[in-house]
Amino acid sequence: MKKQIIGMMCLAAMMSSCHIYKSYDRPETIDASGIYRDPASATDTLAADTTNMGNLPWKDIFRDAKLQALIEEGLANNVDMQAAALRVQEAKVMLTSAKLSYLPSINLAPQGTATSMDGGTYVKAYQLPVAASWELDFFGKILNTKRGQKVAYEQSKYSEQAVRSQIICGIANMYYSLLMLDRQVEITTETAAIYKENVRVMEAMKIAGMTTEAAVAQMRAASHQVEASLMELKRQVRETENSLSVLLAKAPQTIDRNTLDEQVMPEELAAGVPMQLLENRPDVKIAEMTLASAYYTTNSARAAFYPGLNITATAGWTNGSGISVANPGQFMLQALASLAQPIFNHGKLIANLKVSKAEEKIAQMNYQQTILEAGKEVSDALYLFDTQNKKLIEDRGQVEQLDKAVTYTKALFQSGDATYLEILTAQQNLLSAQLSEVSDNFQRILAMAKAAIAPKKRLTIRVAPQTMTEFIRAVPSFPICHACA
Repeated sequence: MKKQIIGMMCLAAMMSSCHIYKSYDRPETIDASGIYRDPASATDTLAADTTNMGNLPWKDIFRDAKLQALIEEGLANNVDMQAAALRVQEAKVMLTSAKLSYLPSINLAPQGTATSMDGGTYVKAYQLPVAASWELDFFGKILNTKRGQKVAYEQSKYSEQAVRSQIICGIANMYYSLLMLDRQVEITTETAAIYKENVRVMEAMKIAGMTTEAAVAQMRAASHQVEASLMELKRQVRETENSLSVLLAKAPQTIDRNTLDEQVMPEELAAGVPMQLLENRPDVKIAEMTLASAYYTTNSARAAFYPGLNITATAGWTNGSGISVANPGQFMLQALASLAQPIFNHGKLIANLKVSKAEEKIAQMNYQQTILEAGKEVSDALYLFDTQNKKLIEDRGQVEQLDKAVTYTKALFQSGDATYLEILTAQQNLLSAQLSEVSDNFQRILAMAKAAIAPKKRLTIRVAPQTMTEFIRAVPSFPICHACA
């Protein structure tokens, strides 16, 4: 008896050392230290902060009521979001099925025969059995399958979260693109009116002999250029409205919106502790769930080397014992236990284990690489936000000075100390500076959004040219608890 107990203890220790029963733990080799660069510090050291932008609900980031309504509409109607929710349900069903694998399977298998020898009387035999089969999970085969399905379920939820973040980002990006384009249309329209007036003035000056036909032609050309730019901007507005409508799962139509100057967003960026911030990124969690799934696949490959114990039982009524037929039928009961220990399977078990270990190693490397890429994206977003803040200050200073330059040049022209070409040049410089200011303000808003949301490149969204600008490569995401609020 003692020998049996010692033998069982040794067997349990051996199986434990093979990780058959051990659940997944994040590997200690996974490193997230120092992956964020501070945008201002010369030492590249980012001060730790227990509060991060990834913990903010999306409504605290996007405070425009019309944008919020569009996001809610998109989350309710978008096809990708609905498909992701269905995949979560699929994974949940598979998990339930894996949990039920611990229970025996029961089947009713009635059968009957009719036999006649040399044209004689038919001998009829029947069986009405209920068959049950039960696999005893001594070596973790069912356990690891169930854990693997649980990981797949968690992965599907994080995938849904990633799609959710993509939809929020896509809608916000196109909405802000529309606001930027609206402002550019407004500036260009005002400039076009100024240029038309300039053409009229130049034509009057030519009649008075104060300028040449070449100067008039140059002014007309500049006016045509501004008009062409205005038409191009209006085309982009129309295409962006159409793209946003499709993302909202409705026919292309006009989008009700506010203005770019009305937007109010958080002024400060808090990056947070690296691993805490990464916990809010669905792409990082998906990579970790992939690693966990590979871990349990390896455990299942190890468990395949151990014997499988199955118990089958049959109970029911029969009138045929296999030797003779008797009526009326009699109750029968049969039980069978079978043990199958793999000995040689053409090297398949060894090959499966080696492949599983290799896939697990690949998943671990991919997980670490995902963390590094996340750190890059966070660092890029922090620096982008800091840069756009500084550029916006310079842009506003430039617009202010160029506006003065236009006023001064007009005064010099009236006194005869400047040509109309100098006025034209000053106005062109002012237009360029104003458009740059709008663009930089737009990029600043997107930089703030990047610091709060992290969709990965799974959803294809088309918007007007040069308005996406790496927006889909965002950094930390809404945590599920907040995003579902």
